[in-house]
Amino acid sequence: MAENEAGTAGGTARGTAAEREAGNGTSRTSRRAVLLAAGSAGATALTTACGGQGGTRGAAGQPSRPPVGTGTPACVLATEAGAGPYYMDLDRVRSDITEGRGGVPLRLDLTVVKVSEGCRPLEGARFDVWHADSSGDYSTGKATFLRGTQVTDAAGRCVFRTIVPGWYAGLAPHIHFKVHPDARTETTSQFFFPEDVLLQVYARRPYARRPAPKHPNSRDSRYRAAGTTMTLPLSPDGAGYRAAFTVGIA
Repeated sequence: MAENEAGTAGGTARGTAAEREAGNGTSRTSRRAVLLAAGSAGATALTTACGGQGGTRGAAGQPSRPPVGTGTPACVLATEAGAGPYYMDLDRVRSDITEGRGGVPLRLDLTVVKVSEGCRPLEGARFDVWHADSSGDYSTGKATFLRGTQVTDAAGRCVFRTIVPGWYAGLAPHIHFKVHPDARTETTSQFFFPEDVLLQVYARRPYARRPAPKHPNSRDSRYRAAGTTMTLPLSPDGAGYRAAFTVGIA
């Protein structure tokens, strides 16, 4: 189904390359990266916020803790991207967003920091995520699977439990997100996945019901522009995967 069409009676819609279109509320990816000077108070704040369990990584995919013999960690703004046509402001606060949708389990341990304020952890920010299911379908209408909201705690952290999204024509598999630090502002972007992991996942059921592209990521210009910044650092976690990621907002 084309992205400008209405959802089916079952409350799903298939994503297509039309998600790139500005007419559907998607802007072209804009690269924004700001590094704080080594030794700043912001770098110390980032270490405090992101150096806990789970090996949280910065938005550039680099470890939040500095390697031995180096200076303080970098603080990086998330690369912004459009929301696509399937965002719904549901305010559905929950950690587990699967609603029984089949797929390889994925846990997201997310931290939000305010770059312009010394990378302090951002408490009380609303964090929305949404993505396609294993068949490449989004929930629409009254359906709400694979959508949810969390509010960050005092350390700027929140957790989502979901599945690895399926692929659909023209775009690298991704998870959309919005961060609302207050009622007036928001940052919109998306997470990508390592291509080798995607190929392993898509060989498993229920994904294997459709033949996956040989190169799910490289065909997408958005991934080529932002993949090095916004790709999740996945690690095995039981039957699925886990990723810790720090989102820096302006």
